[in-house]
Amino acid sequence: MAEEVLAELVSVVYQVVVTEGDEVQEGDTLVILESMKMEIPVLAESGGTVTAVGVKEGDAIKAGHVIAVIS
Repeated sequence: MAEEVLAELVSVVYQVVVTEGDEVQEGDTLVILESMKMEIPVLAESGGTVTAVGVKEGDAIKAGHVIAVIS
């Protein structure tokens, strides 16, 4: 079953760490967001394969935006 990783706050994508096809473990960093001059890592909540990355560096995103999908 696929898991969507969602943004929890309004932010800018500072760095995308993973690409489609990457294997990740629970706790691995997927992307780093920037909000209010703070860098906030977004972590995988479960292990699996990254099947989609919904952001690119520099994107301004809102809460609820799909950052990545892990299967």
